[in-house]
Amino acid sequence: MTNKKVLMVLTSHSQLGDTGNKTGFWVEEFASPYYAFIDAGVEVTLATPAGGQAPIDPTSELSDFQTPATERYDLDETAQQLISNTTPLSKISSDDFDAVFYPGGHGPLWDLTDNVVSINLLQSFLSSDKAIAAVCHASAAFLNIKLASGEFAIKGKTVTGFTNSEEAAVELTDVVPFLLQDELISRGGDYQSAQDWHAFAVQDGLIITGQNPASSELAAQKLLSHLGA
Repeated sequence: MTNKKVLMVLTSHSQLGDTGNKTGFWVEEFASPYYAFIDAGVEVTLATPAGGQAPIDPTSELSDFQTPATERYDLDETAQQLISNTTPLSKISSDDFDAVFYPGGHGPLWDLTDNVVSINLLQSFLSSDKAIAAVCHASAAFLNIKLASGEFAIKGKTVTGFTNSEEAAVELTDVVPFLLQDELISRGGDYQSAQDWHAFAVQDGLIITGQNPASSELAAQKLLSHLGA
């Protein structure tokens, strides 16, 4: 068993642009890493910008997107309670954790990209030599974090996230506030990806990113390996 502690930061945003449809976090991208962490004996704390209930993207609950991890979550009242009672991000200190993991879903594009509390928290993790990880759209949370030098943290770093072609495939190119792949590149990131919908995750120093829902477990395993958990 390990005494490692990982913070998982989820979105509080539930509106899919002005479509009238709902969004939030993608169940697989929470469940798969969450169970990887707790099964490795890691203590997990959940936080969101607003605290309280983290909104689930209803699309991610459809039968097409179920995995062993999501099925486990559906039967796990303890995990569901944690999702219903997340800690407000403003009450979180990086001092209390060994690393942080951001699950995706479209929500983070809206409330975790320019979130000053989140940005400061991530910068604090990096300045303390602690790893930060994200999967899919949650790589957006890394777009605006900077190093002490003033440079973007992802500049010159190998990173990944939901591809432009994956966004086109789900027909949300004109709904999202920006295309993640383009923005990662615009910050100087060395953007890499695998084929659409294939598992792909990369680590460059303290920064770990996964491409899409299928990459959730891989990104979590990279973080666990980094922690020696």
